[in-house]
Amino acid sequence: MADKKPNKFRQQEKIIENRELNIWEALIPVIALVGMLAYNVYVFGDDAIGGSNQFILLMGGAVAAIVGFLNKVSYKSMIAEVAENVKSTTGALLILLMVGALAGTWLISGIIPAMIYYGLQILNPTIFLGASVIICAIISIATGSSWTTAATVGIALVGIGDALGISPGMTAGAVLSGAYFGDKMSPLSDTTNLAPTMAGGDLFGHIRYMTYTTIPTIVITLIIFIIIGLNLETTGIADTTSILDTIDSTFTINGWLFLVPLAVIGLIIKKAPPLIALLIGTLLGALFALIFQPEIVAGITGGSELTFESAYRGILNAITIETSINTDNAALNDLFSAKGMKGMLGTIWLIVCAMVFGGIMDGIGALSRITKSLLGMAKTTFGLFASTVGSCLALNITASDQYLAIVVPGKMFAQAYADRGLAPENLSRTLEDSGTVTSVLIPWNTCGAYHSGVLGVSVADYFFFAIFNWLSPITTLIFAALGIKIKQLSQSTTTT
Repeated sequence: MADKKPNKFRQQEKIIENRELNIWEALIPVIALVGMLAYNVYVFGDDAIGGSNQFILLMGGAVAAIVGFLNKVSYKSMIAEVAENVKSTTGALLILLMVGALAGTWLISGIIPAMIYYGLQILNPTIFLGASVIICAIISIATGSSWTTAATVGIALVGIGDALGISPGMTAGAVLSGAYFGDKMSPLSDTTNLAPTMAGGDLFGHIRYMTYTTIPTIVITLIIFIIIGLNLETTGIADTTSILDTIDSTFTINGWLFLVPLAVIGLIIKKAPPLIALLIGTLLGALFALIFQPEIVAGITGGSELTFESAYRGILNAITIETSINTDNAALNDLFSAKGMKGMLGTIWLIVCAMVFGGIMDGIGALSRITKSLLGMAKTTFGLFASTVGSCLALNITASDQYLAIVVPGKMFAQAYADRGLAPENLSRTLEDSGTVTSVLIPWNTCGAYHSGVLGVSVADYFFFAIFNWLSPITTLIFAALGIKIKQLSQSTTTT
């Protein structure tokens, strides 16, 4: 988040305790929520995140309120706790809006296309699988979306791999490993913003802390794919000429464009507030769009020449609403689109509704009871991490949605981590290591169904080769068992 307030809030927060619920009373809203979400995803499929899941979260809050009323908890106290929860997410919500704005200007300036252009040129048949991981990681970091990466460049790579005689399952596994690594590490990713929000941490602190488990995991993944690639016999060549030609003819591609992401990275290293770093990145992206892509900016508004009005309108459209750049390559058209600040409203909606559910659970004392039970079962720090991983996996299987696999365990475990003196980065990292990346390994999960459909490869075929995805929760448990990089709460307050 943008400042220290969320961390302080989490440390000072006292979960409300009324007449203590028994564990089954406390679990009634959770069980009801999981059941309703599972059916909702079954009915709506990929569209569930578009609004119906958000309403189901409110219904879960209503069930929790009924439990509260039966235990003499006032409506006023529940709403007050909801208000405090929503207030604690203010920084994250503003960051999400700015992330949408940045994605828009980085598209029309050619920054994202440049990353794709140079990334595709490292393809080589001998190291095709390893190169596919790197390419998808670069594109996913740039776009913040594993779904977009898989549906565009991922499809192309599967086709290229097939032409080389490489199993589609192998290529799909490499694509998803790289795409989800980039998704986790990108400040543009909604799940990367969602996890620290639920845990009570800040965005860039979360990303920095994820590198401890994520970098070793992706390195191991790359080594395995390189070994596999060196022992494969490939035929033909990796032909990306048409894609590269399309990018080159649509955008002005040069190395100067990388000054913008380098500037943002520099600000992050210097620990500038995230909102300031993202705002500067957005404005620099807009400036570079006017310098290097004037035709693109004019074309957004239907014009052929850049005037002050068309420049103003084009930049503001890219920042605020959907922007699409049409090319001669249909596969690239989906990649060269951004949704601006408007595209983040769905995630913001989800966060607000999750805070309603969590606030009422706090207000009735249900979270207090659940966390006491969890701490009672998790006698060690490793046990707490293992319980978090297990909860994320269980929700990915039952609720069939990665967002809920972050939201529900995040809200339930936040106080448990604080009670053990553990910084919120521990929880947010574990949520991503086990909630975000494993969703693609479950056929009936929205992520598994989506990626299997767009890549044309069944989950069973790519499961083993999605190495990064199944190795990530194992890595986080190894770190927990050995006590490696387990940040204490006192460290968090002095370093963030």
